[in-house]
Amino acid sequence: MATAYLLPIKTAAALFPLLALVLLLPTAVLLYRRHGVMSRGRTLSVYGFLYYSLTAFCMTIVPLPKQTADMCQRFAMVAHPQWMPGNTFRDIWKEADHKIGLNALVLQNPAVAGTLFNLLLLLPLGIFLRYHFVRSLRATALIGFTVSLFFELTQWTGVWGLYNCPYRLFDVDDLIVNTAGAMAGWLLAGPVARMLPTLETLDGRALAARPVPFGRRLTALVVDVAGYVLASVFAMAVMTFQSGTAPTWTPIAVFVAWFVLLPLATGTTPGKRLLLLKLVADDGGPLLPWRLTLRALLLGALAMPFLSGLFLAVVILLNEPYPSVLFTTVRDSGAQGAAAVLTALSPGQLLAVLVGFTLTVTCVRKTLRHPDRLAPHDRISGIRNATLPHSRAIRAAQGARAAQGAAQGRAAGAARDGAGATGDTARAARDAAGATRGVTGAARGVAGAARGATGAAGAARDAAGATGGAAGATRGTAGATRAARDTAGATGAARDAAGADTQTAAQSPVQAAARPGDRAAPVAVVVAQDADDAPADADASCRPLATTATMATAATTGSAAEAQRSAADSR
Repeated sequence: MATAYLLPIKTAAALFPLLALVLLLPTAVLLYRRHGVMSRGRTLSVYGFLYYSLTAFCMTIVPLPKQTADMCQRFAMVAHPQWMPGNTFRDIWKEADHKIGLNALVLQNPAVAGTLFNLLLLLPLGIFLRYHFVRSLRATALIGFTVSLFFELTQWTGVWGLYNCPYRLFDVDDLIVNTAGAMAGWLLAGPVARMLPTLETLDGRALAARPVPFGRRLTALVVDVAGYVLASVFAMAVMTFQSGTAPTWTPIAVFVAWFVLLPLATGTTPGKRLLLLKLVADDGGPLLPWRLTLRALLLGALAMPFLSGLFLAVVILLNEPYPSVLFTTVRDSGAQGAAAVLTALSPGQLLAVLVGFTLTVTCVRKTLRHPDRLAPHDRISGIRNATLPHSRAIRAAQGARAAQGAAQGRAAGAARDGAGATGDTARAARDAAGATRGVTGAARGVAGAARGATGAAGAARDAAGATGGAAGATRGTAGATRAARDTAGATGAARDAAGADTQTAAQSPVQAAARPGDRAAPVAVVVAQDADDAPADADASCRPLATTATMATAATTGSAAEAQRSAADSR
């Protein structure tokens, strides 16, 4: 059982160096473009993920069965997928021979071991997805399911048609267990991810130490050299096709165009453009042609001989009529192939390759020992590399601008809200002032109403006084009337008295006494006697009555005048 799982691991270990070498340049280009640096932590994480992916795939297909005529008959039991969930428990019960026990059901049960390995298969994937790729648990479950489905389809299709029939079972339980393993890895990576620094932190430290990393410039140089070689081969092939032979100056012309004319026109080479680098002058001025030419010559003298020598050797091998046996030997792998290549070169070509290799090593050493990691051709020509914004920096800048815009929008909204609040406050102040004025008006109204009520009370009092005056006037008038009647009575009494005096004087007292037997005689005598004293008493008694009547009349006139003034005031 252990051997079946060790063989895929050994296979992955044998294939990994070749795969890492093949993927080194693309990986470096991708990392430098995305993060601006290829830090040790990120590089280790990338290649660790690459080795894990290769191992997981090898465990899915290795060991490969031998292709035979009866292969489909030998693997007929796994020809059809198993779609019933929970079949693993039936396999465990079957492998335990229907026995209940720790050894039978767990420790010595092959089905349990297979399920455990299926759980562990994608557990590292969950760890990488959380730490390296910073994915959520839901995304991890989806990716884990997709990867597991890819593995199961690879088995079901016979490695995508490499075999005529499947040699491993497509089991739906494997999809479930693999997905659970990826999710378990994501959960287990939480404490580890919190203890370790993030990859962005490691990248930031590396960029702070070296804004233009040496590996980034070296990768750009490798891309430029590869592009230069391909462009030279293509140009020579076109010229050879048109005229039968290619001029010997073709590689030189391509070199000048690639490393002098293109930087003069665009400020960078294609390789540097791919790695987000540009050429700048130390003094901040424009790129001068003679500086670019000097830099290209120094670069060709220090770094290009080794690569150019190999390129020329390949061209010579292709153009010279060497025996076909030599090409067969060159295609051999290992030390024999390398010896055949060296044997195929002439002494002069071999010396050029060795000198170029020595100069290249010297150039790399001097560059690494310089405080700013500047190469000799950079220092002498006065032209150095500068970085362009990488993808993460662009996203960060966009996020900062978006955050700034959002903050400005919030500030503008707050300002608008403040202005609205100020307007509301002003309106509230105006409303309050209006309310105050209303209250003041109401107070004035109340005061006016109070004054009106006071005036009404005064008017009522005046009306009452007028009524009292009118009543008094009426009483005065009645009194005056009575006084007038009294005066008239007094006047009549006076006239009566005067008449009595006149009548008494005309009659003789003897005549009055000569009527004996007359019962009225004593009265007449008394009246006559009283009449003798009447003039003086009548005058004395009528005089006070007349005075009283005059005073009553005056009082009546005054009361009437007062009643008229009261009525006028009340109106």
